[in-house]
Amino acid sequence: MRKQVYLPSAERGETIELPVSCVLMRHAQGNVLFDTGCHPSVATDGEARWGSMARAMAPIMSADDNVISQLSCLGLSPDDIDVVICSHFHPDHCGCNIFFRKATIIVHAAELAAAKAENAIASGYLPVEWDCPMPIDVFDEQKDLFGDGHITLIPLPGHTPGLTGVLAALDRDGSFLLTSDAVALRANLEAEATPKNTWSIEHHLKSLAEIRKIEASGARIVFGHDDEQWAGMKKGVEAYL
Repeated sequence: MRKQVYLPSAERGETIELPVSCVLMRHAQGNVLFDTGCHPSVATDGEARWGSMARAMAPIMSADDNVISQLSCLGLSPDDIDVVICSHFHPDHCGCNIFFRKATIIVHAAELAAAKAENAIASGYLPVEWDCPMPIDVFDEQKDLFGDGHITLIPLPGHTPGLTGVLAALDRDGSFLLTSDAVALRANLEAEATPKNTWSIEHHLKSLAEIRKIEASGARIVFGHDDEQWAGMKKGVEAYL
């Protein structure tokens, strides 16, 4: 994408590569997936699925670089996923929802409303990506998914009306806050550089304050699209415990 979308001070024409991640959380009560990434078909023809959006964010993935193939490395199939938490309904975050037919989709009520709004496509909501036959559970405030403090859904609006992060409390490696596009890049948090694709600057700044508070409590912040951070994180068959 154009770097100026995320860092307005960047040079005109400069581009940036953005990793698109999904996170598997294994819990005694079920397998939980945070986001599902891009649909595999955009690897070969992004415009066929995304339309003009594919020119604004150009896929550079290979055909087997998707959440389905990554789960198979762990001996899992889409049918082994019980819950899919959608940070939001933009196509690089929910593109593989359709494959998880035995899962319940969880999304913030404000996000579902935004996706159903009259001018939703212009705001990046493509029905082919988010409008799936699986049941959708909505929530509207902080939610402890299993009631034991291990997976907590935290509303972080700003990028979109119902963007949701997840605070994952692990037994050995501590807590991780998955921020999605609430904080796409480390610089967006450290320098308060507000991306141009922000729905509400006011809500975005309030979410940044909440994220800093969670970080001060000892949680590690996982940025939504930070290539430098992504390169240094455990991935695939590796895991945080």
